[in-house]
Amino acid sequence: MKPEELKGKAASIIGAGKSGVAAAGLLARAGARPFVSEFGAVSPETAETLRQLDVPFEEGGHSARVFDAALCVVSPGIPQTAPVIREMRERGIAVVSEIELASWFCPARVIGITGTDGKTTTATLIHRICEAEGERRGFRAFSVGNIGIPFSSEVSAMTAADIAVLELSSYQLEGCFEFRPDIAVLTNITPDHMDRYGGSIEAYATAKFRIHSRQEAGDTLIYNHDDPMLRAHFDRREPWPFRVVRVGLRAETLADASGDFVSVEGGEIVVRTSDSSEKLMRVDEIMKPGFRGDHNLYNVLSSVAAASAAGVSAETMRLVLAGFGGVEHRQEFAGTACGLDWINDSKATNVNALRQALQSVPAGMVLIAGGRDKGNDYSVIADIVREKVACIVAIGESRQLIAEAFRGVVVVLCAESLAEAVDLARRNARPGGSVLFSPACSSFDMFRDFEDRGRQFKQLVRELE
Repeated sequence: MKPEELKGKAASIIGAGKSGVAAAGLLARAGARPFVSEFGAVSPETAETLRQLDVPFEEGGHSARVFDAALCVVSPGIPQTAPVIREMRERGIAVVSEIELASWFCPARVIGITGTDGKTTTATLIHRICEAEGERRGFRAFSVGNIGIPFSSEVSAMTAADIAVLELSSYQLEGCFEFRPDIAVLTNITPDHMDRYGGSIEAYATAKFRIHSRQEAGDTLIYNHDDPMLRAHFDRREPWPFRVVRVGLRAETLADASGDFVSVEGGEIVVRTSDSSEKLMRVDEIMKPGFRGDHNLYNVLSSVAAASAAGVSAETMRLVLAGFGGVEHRQEFAGTACGLDWINDSKATNVNALRQALQSVPAGMVLIAGGRDKGNDYSVIADIVREKVACIVAIGESRQLIAEAFRGVVVVLCAESLAEAVDLARRNARPGGSVLFSPACSSFDMFRDFEDRGRQFKQLVRELE
């Protein structure tokens, strides 16, 4: 849809979170008539923001007024099966995500990143690389989307010279129909949010694959060729209408087939296109304490592929990659206290992210895990837990599920709060050992979000010091 087509049209926004408020502001500036409807309570700060925007709102449920609209923008946390969303569709009202809405206004080039794990690290790396290049060449790079800043809140400031680096969840992609990134990145697909997708990884993957559904000639799709589900999906059809770049840990595997790739050869990152092959830098110049492991190497390779597709110089990529130390709440070193190393991995909201963290921490650790379960299958990590973990401290709504899942595998203690969990971990860790906080669950049972959860953990560690 063109932005000018929204002028004078009524639009309902379901959900008064950050993305909903940003969408309301964007619609108001476009001359539409937005109305925000929140099933729960609207915070005083949000209410004041909406009043300043002159946007009417309601809370405590959805009234009939929400259906007096030509368009509905739905917040990502609200499932497509929610009664209000089903009725919107039955009435013929277009239902889109905030990402889709903002894309109608976006003049900038878009790099979209999705997948189960690695989205935030990859998006952060790409943004920093593009930002550094922009400082040299006179354009700006914006970091928006699932990373925490709504696309709609920044899109009006963008120009055609700029780059929008957009982290995308499956929830956000569900409501995308015309959204077309110039460069799309798929990091991996493993089971996550199975409670939302009825236990079907195929349904979950279908939502992720919407990132490339509108891509055409001139666009680029980057995917992890070592991921079985992605490999099966992209190998099923050749050729695709867009350029495809594969990433993987072993160049000899990717070189067996034609096409562009970014990989590792002789300890160096190599970038191959149809007409060139370039060694960028050594892997050991990038990997360091706090940023290590194969999963982070995949993030680096995807970032290099995306930056190369965007025309970023090798010099800029080398400079940023050499100085990168990871992102907050993802295997972040939180300090040494009571003779123990404490690691904050609050960003790990699924079982595969926990597996990656376990692979990166020395054996004999104490693991703090738990939160709101998302239909997790903990049995798939039983072997690595047995190998690496001395004791689990389980917290949150899922603590009994975790205790049951690892009965007979490792000692499991249950805590009523994060503070109690930290104390139990301190008392049960071996001297000189590590404590890993990697929940494998969402945070919404006890915390505002995973950032709040991680910061509370780090504060507790500081108090131990």
